[in-house]
Amino acid sequence: MYGRGCDWLIRASLIRKKGCWEIRRYNGRHTCTTRVISQDHSKLDSDTVAEAIKPLVETDPSIKVKTIIAKVQSRFNYTISYRKAWLLKQKSIAKVFGDWEESYQALPWWLSVMVQKMLGSVVQIETRPLYNGNEEAQGALQAPSSGGKYKGTLLVAVAQDGNQNIVPIAFALVEVNHSGGDWQPPRAWWMFRIRHIGSNFLRAFKSRMMEEYNINYKRLEERGEAYARWCDAIGLRHWVLAFDEGHRWGHMTTNFVECINSVLKGARNLPVLALVRATYYRLNELFTQKSAESHERKRAGYTYSVFAQQRIEASMQQAGNIVVHRFDRRNEVFEVHEMTSEKVLVVDLARRTCDCGHFQVE
Repeated sequence: MYGRGCDWLIRASLIRKKGCWEIRRYNGRHTCTTRVISQDHSKLDSDTVAEAIKPLVETDPSIKVKTIIAKVQSRFNYTISYRKAWLLKQKSIAKVFGDWEESYQALPWWLSVMVQKMLGSVVQIETRPLYNGNEEAQGALQAPSSGGKYKGTLLVAVAQDGNQNIVPIAFALVEVNHSGGDWQPPRAWWMFRIRHIGSNFLRAFKSRMMEEYNINYKRLEERGEAYARWCDAIGLRHWVLAFDEGHRWGHMTTNFVECINSVLKGARNLPVLALVRATYYRLNELFTQKSAESHERKRAGYTYSVFAQQRIEASMQQAGNIVVHRFDRRNEVFEVHEMTSEKVLVVDLARRTCDCGHFQVE
């Protein structure tokens, strides 16, 4: 039987001597138009559905649960719950990319082999036992809201080369919401996105009512001090480029790293070993490609990257209106005379300072 409410029937028996199946009963073509297959359908088990959605998960491991529900409903005319869809997604991921538990067990071995084969690679693993002494062992909570079966955070150190290419250079898997002295200066520096500060500022000082607005307008001078105190409480080095001591490298937004999130969007939903392997090989592919591009550019006779060459040429065009006097070549100190503004500025390239303030800000 195909399911409750359906009269279609086919029955077959295994003929062992012939090594084949023989259809014993068949009542014609299936023409049932039942809207939804019964929830206790005996043949539509988790393995069947997981196998059906495996190509979707293999193509996009970050596929949303609601998309899986829609695909199952479209193919089997069967609506599954959100939790069942999430469990099926994890099952399909395990079939394609490996078991979740075995992945953690295999990770140290894979990393040790990788370090031996790829000289210069650095790996550090910190572990702790499931329980200590007589402490009761605690089970792991499987949260559907997380990207994968186990909670955790993938940290990525991102750099930018001389051609403005954004490159991840180091990875770390840590516990969720783990804080401590390791995340404080000088090991880590906190910087805030200026857009978020602006949003928080408006929320802190907004006026919902017309009467409130009029009152606040009259107290503008007083509130001006409040604005200053609110900004000072954040800490200038967290959001003002001129006071960050160079720790944000001239970047005022998180666009620099958001693109990496999109690149690793699918990988971060995988079991840990598959995640590490995916990031490793994707990075290797990127480095190989950029190495070939750099080699070809050198063969073409160029010394600098495309971006650097464009900046140099643009600066040379602007330099037609200045006169430079060299005072200390060893210490890279120069006097720059701007002909249009009649300004005389001292530039110290070694210390990255200029009387115009450009180096200090950038």
